[in-house]
Amino acid sequence: MGELWDIYDRNKQKTGKTAERGVYQFKEGEYHIVVTGIILNSKNEILISKRAEFKKYGGMWECNGGSILAGETSLQGIIRELKEELGIQFAEKEAVFLKEIRRDKLPPDFKDLWLFKRDIKDEEITFPDGEATEFKWVTIEEFIKMYNNKEIVPTVDFGKEEYEMAIDIMKKE
Repeated sequence: MGELWDIYDRNKQKTGKTAERGVYQFKEGEYHIVVTGIILNSKNEILISKRAEFKKYGGMWECNGGSILAGETSLQGIIRELKEELGIQFAEKEAVFLKEIRRDKLPPDFKDLWLFKRDIKDEEITFPDGEATEFKWVTIEEFIKMYNNKEIVPTVDFGKEEYEMAIDIMKKE
């Protein structure tokens, strides 16, 4: 059996059902939860990684994340995903919820954007699961230019508006 996801209704409430990734056909009004981690350093640069060639959108850049597993909260899911993909362990208290986006696509989901502020040394990034192959820190201007040049995965849901929200939140922390 593959990866299992909890199924949520359009109000983001668990339905009590689960879906197997790639097998279950979502019905109208059913969703799962996807998480993305926006990691900023003290220069307010964004950490992005390059997707492994075998992945969908292989060779493109992204902010890391993925689907939460059955039984996980959104916060637990993003912390697990960042550990699996980058080898970086974050504490729950380091996470700041940034934004939720409901996406009526296939499969339909809620995407939760989580914000983390930390200076990370190059040697701390290890790519344990092999889903990413390299990383770099970019300014928001570089990020937007890369997005416009189709170097960033098209499902990113992060741009100038979200970046400014993140900077404002971090000033208050």
